[in-house]
Amino acid sequence: MKGGVGGGSGASAFIPAKRRWRGLVIGVLGLVILSMLVPLVFLLGLYNGFHTPGYPSDTQNSKSGFQPGHVDDIIRKLGPTLPKDVFQNYAIKPQKEVKGFIHDSQEVKGVIHDSQEVKGFIHEEAKDLQPPKVDTRPTHSHENSTKVGGRVQAARRMTVMDESGKPCEWKFGSYCIWRQENREVIKDSMVKKLKDQLFVARAYYPSIAKLPSQSQLSQELKQNIQELERVLSESTTDLDLPAQIEKKSLKMEAAITKAKSFHVDCNNVDKKLRQIFDLTEDEANFHMKQSAFLFQLAVQTMPKTQHCLSMQLTVEYFRIGSTDLEPSQAEKYADPTLNHYIIFSNNILASSVVINSTVMHAKESGNQVFHVLTDGENYFAMKLWFSRNSYKEATVEVLNVEHIKLNDHKNATLVLPQEFRVSFRTLTHSRTEYISMFSHLHYLLPEIFKNLEKVVVLEADVVVQRDLSALWSLDMGGKVNGAVQFCQVRLGELKSFLGENGYDQNDCSWMSGLNVIDLAKWRELDLSRTFRSLVREQKSMQGRSTDTTALRASLLTFQGQVYALDDSWSLYGLGHDYKLNAQDIENAATLHYNGYLKPWLELGIPKYKAHWKKFLDREDLFLSKCNINP
Repeated sequence: MKGGVGGGSGASAFIPAKRRWRGLVIGVLGLVILSMLVPLVFLLGLYNGFHTPGYPSDTQNSKSGFQPGHVDDIIRKLGPTLPKDVFQNYAIKPQKEVKGFIHDSQEVKGVIHDSQEVKGFIHEEAKDLQPPKVDTRPTHSHENSTKVGGRVQAARRMTVMDESGKPCEWKFGSYCIWRQENREVIKDSMVKKLKDQLFVARAYYPSIAKLPSQSQLSQELKQNIQELERVLSESTTDLDLPAQIEKKSLKMEAAITKAKSFHVDCNNVDKKLRQIFDLTEDEANFHMKQSAFLFQLAVQTMPKTQHCLSMQLTVEYFRIGSTDLEPSQAEKYADPTLNHYIIFSNNILASSVVINSTVMHAKESGNQVFHVLTDGENYFAMKLWFSRNSYKEATVEVLNVEHIKLNDHKNATLVLPQEFRVSFRTLTHSRTEYISMFSHLHYLLPEIFKNLEKVVVLEADVVVQRDLSALWSLDMGGKVNGAVQFCQVRLGELKSFLGENGYDQNDCSWMSGLNVIDLAKWRELDLSRTFRSLVREQKSMQGRSTDTTALRASLLTFQGQVYALDDSWSLYGLGHDYKLNAQDIENAATLHYNGYLKPWLELGIPKYKAHWKKFLDREDLFLSKCNINP
């Protein structure tokens, strides 16, 4: 009985164990089946969607169509496999003209509109070193006809086009003009051929890879694609290519020819071509932006050699001691009977060239006094430089604007004369002009030089070619500012920026660079207060002070107070215009290098540099130490 009981108990225990074992077997079999199916599904998906490095996948959305000319070339390369109408839906249509944009070459500044057909755009030469940003959103005229605002970009003479057919400088600023004038011929015909082959092979590969019977051709295409990608990643010109590149090219061409002989899905090839085109276009746009940014960096930062000069002079100043540098003719600084010249600058070489060129052409240099206003960083270097170098019998005073004490004003900071590009655009024509204008610091001149009644203000990017003494006997008819007029831009063209009232719309704008200033009349009219009032007015309208504030305020402050100097007194544009007349350059009393391409920069316009360099003492010890040779 016990045995029977015991046997029944053992059987009842065995049955659940057997069931557990059977469930375990089923689970293991299920895992085995899944482990086989999942990789198979994955491999099939990878097989269909394979793309080599740098090649966009099928799921990537295409953002743009083809350029018609490039499409024709691709169709020719693809041969008869693709019908001619495959790409007709992707041709880029002419874009509507966008009016009302002002572009800064880097940072978007502000927008202005005119109600006329010609739109006026103003932006300051950018100071913030950021890669160029593009904004193509149209603005609405009814919004901008009464206020200043919005996002803008810059333009110049529209002779350079980018790949989209838009003027290059609308997107990338002054860099485009420089690039056009300094373009070098690069021997890269083989590189371009390899890129075209890679372009076509990438388009065919996904379709060939789907043909089970062409696994060998698929593998051959894949290997050739990867090989060319590796070569092109290391080569930009034909000289960079490896010795056996011709064989690789022939091998790729043979593989492409085989691929063309098979019937493929045209839609898939079309999709791949569009994806590759988008990728290539994005890459080209990236390099364009990068180049434009590096250009801005080069023209807006002090060259390393000139920074070296400033540091060397500063160290030498403190080594010698300031007692050895006291001028012997300090009483001339405030003598109103002498000819006083004002220069705002933080550039030692530029200031020296302005003074030297003025003195060299002066009939009498003993009555010339130059006041160089600079910042604390360059003050001691300037002091030493002008104490070591003599300019005939002229006197040079260096002032640190940060230490000048003025009534009702905080300590001043050095703000150099500001340069703006003013752009006009219609459906058929575009042009851009450069304007140089006083900065906020100029409106402190009557307080800084309280004993003076008349001064000539020279910018640091000016070279003098003639005696300027006639300016001191000039009868300006009670006007405050003697300046060369700039009639390429009339005030009426800027009325949405300046406002509707308070000025004659037919008046020309004017240029800084060479200005005869009647300080006595300035004080009488209290133009500095007028300027500050206009600045506050614009700030209240916009909620903040913008870089174009000084332009608007200066144009309105001197409304009716500008005496037009003869055009022969100053020729401007040597810092941006490659096509100035040589005879005009020789005849001008002063040359103004307004624009980005200053003569002391490596990027300066070569044919204009000689007029600047001849007034620079390149034998100076400190210039040799710092290897300065502009």
